Amino acid sequence: MNMEHNHNHEKPASLKNLIFAMVINGGIVAFEMFFGLLIQSIALISDAVHNLSDISAMIFSYWAEKVSHRPANTRKTYGYHKIQFIAAFVNSIVLSVAIAFILWEAVGRLTTTPAIPGKEMFWVAMIAFVGNGAATLFLRKISARNVNMRSVWLHSLQDALFSLGVIIGALLIMFFGWSIIDPLISIAISLFIAREIYKIVRVTVNSLLDAVPPGIDYNEVKNDLLAIEAVANVKDLHIWQTGAEQTLLSAHIRTTEKASDSETIIRAAQEMLLNKYGINHTTLQILPVSAGEMEHCDHCN
Repeated sequence: MNMEHNHNHEKPASLKNLIFAMVINGGIVAFEMFFGLLIQSIALISDAVHNLSDISAMIFSYWAEKVSHRPANTRKTYGYHKIQFIAAFVNSIVLSVAIAFILWEAVGRLTTTPAIPGKEMFWVAMIAFVGNGAATLFLRKISARNVNMRSVWLHSLQDALFSLGVIIGALLIMFFGWSIIDPLISIAISLFIAREIYKIVRVTVNSLLDAVPPGIDYNEVKNDLLAIEAVANVKDLHIWQTGAEQTLLSAHIRTTEKASDSETIIRAAQEMLLNKYGINHTTLQILPVSAGEMEHCDHCN
């Protein structure tokens, strides 16, 4: 059995900006929730809940980032990279409960909309928008370091956009007296967040089931392996992720009669998989052309 492993040991990204963003969002949540309850604005309350969900996402991302860099051991032979997906899944479930509550309250207010002081709503949302904008700028500086940090930045960017939506709603209440716009904005925000939750849950569940990562075509990878000189057949091909920065592949490769040595095939496959697909951890079993069917391999695809 010939195996070639390619590991990525980059230095973990600094999380200082993430901590700053958490502090800012914590202040925004307290501010929006207090005034939202005071003036009975469901839009402010829903925006505060969304900010709270992003703090949860940031905390989970911070924790997952720390834990994911723990070294592998005799029990966790792949390390702790998948903890990022588990954290995202748990966070999404908790957020779903909060969004369901906000959506229920907002729908109920479509028929009995209380009078909402648009001026107060406007200034609270404006302050929240400034805070969300500052947090987004902090996170933008580290968003390019890995996928995990980029997802947190996108959450903060959504916060800023949602606060902008509340500002627009407040202006419509101030100038036209459209109080019903408050629950309508809440419903729109809730549905948008629900859509994002669905995306996160789908990605995390697929990862926990060791599905082929998004952006990688299984059949295309198999054809590219078959295109390597001296490769006759590819079986038991598996592609999965243990974390945002580690994509793995394992396969049985049967050689042709013209194959000279296994090392040449492994090096060619490894280079192609890394450069074209970002697969940075490969395990290849090279079988000669004369090899028969593998015993105890009923599971091989």
